[in-house]
Amino acid sequence: MLGEHGRGITHAVFTAPAQGLARIGVRPNHVTIAGTIITVALAAGLLATGHWIIAPIALGIVLFADSLDGTLARLTGESSDFGAFLDSTLDRVGDGAVFASIMFALAQLPPSPMRTWLMTVGLISIVGTATVPYARARAESLGAQAKGGIAERTDRLVIALVAVFFVGVGLPLWLLGVALSWIAFATCVTVVQRVRSARRELSR
Repeated sequence: MLGEHGRGITHAVFTAPAQGLARIGVRPNHVTIAGTIITVALAAGLLATGHWIIAPIALGIVLFADSLDGTLARLTGESSDFGAFLDSTLDRVGDGAVFASIMFALAQLPPSPMRTWLMTVGLISIVGTATVPYARARAESLGAQAKGGIAERTDRLVIALVAVFFVGVGLPLWLLGVALSWIAFATCVTVVQRVRSARRELSR
């Protein structure tokens, strides 16, 4: 939902930078790969090691710039099926790095009911985060559409990173538990929504 509303803003913000990159010969796929490398490095180097103030801010900036490659592709006329495939595939790598890094940091906590709760909903979130885009991709391979849902990629990342930041500045850890619980629930609902949408189309 957040991603749908933010596309117009990001397109306006990144048109000028994309024009500058085009002039120096940077290709859209280069931007896609660089963005993923930066995301993984920030997640592993900062998020996993407990730097929960700077890490969400830095990752939030990278997330906001996620549409730069698409803007560049439209400006240069280099939009392609492979570019879309690469972007979608590497998005999964970035998402996995973010949530895995959060889980790694949480695994360092002393054993407690709180840690058990956080690890449980975190693992469900990771599985759901991988299943939501797969459901769409598989439906599209069969000629159906399975878009939308209550927890798209931007929603999941923003909720997780904002909760991490709040915990980083001193708010209680249960706030992250609430955020991960919502992500776990919402991804499961989104998968069901996409399955139902694909079923309706494929049964026609």
